[in-house]
Amino acid sequence: MTKIPEEGGKAPAFTLDRDGGGKVSLKDYAGKPLVLYFYPKDDTTGCTIEAQDFSATAAAFKKAGAAVLGVSKDSVKAHDKFLAKYELKLPLGSDPEGTTVEAYGSWVEKVLYGRKYMGIDRSTFLIDAKGKIVRIWRKVRVKGHVDEVLAAAKALNAK
Repeated sequence: MTKIPEEGGKAPAFTLDRDGGGKVSLKDYAGKPLVLYFYPKDDTTGCTIEAQDFSATAAAFKKAGAAVLGVSKDSVKAHDKFLAKYELKLPLGSDPEGTTVEAYGSWVEKVLYGRKYMGIDRSTFLIDAKGKIVRIWRKVRVKGHVDEVLAAAKALNAK
């Protein structure tokens, strides 16, 4: 059983295949804050809105000095189609085995209409320039979430 990361703890390292080919790792973001968000599935309503919100505020995150990376268990091919369909401007990591999702404690038991199943908990992690988790949002509600994360990223950069 993996220890679930907590605020103030070290962010678990990862290396994932990413949209467009290539790899993306936590170490790629060393020296700058990273907003790492986990979402259940490409091209579903809530996930699309969340990705569009992060994409629309990409310049504001960059101005705040923070990068944004979305991660799901979808394939690189699915990510590429998702990005193209909605003209999204953010990188997406593919974690088909779920090792990174599990390392961040975002693979959880869910219940829908009384049926229990395992799935990705929509969650976001704000990681500082030194790789420490500054803030965690679990069971994210999409509406207003990106604004809250951006405010936290700005506050982190102001310190």
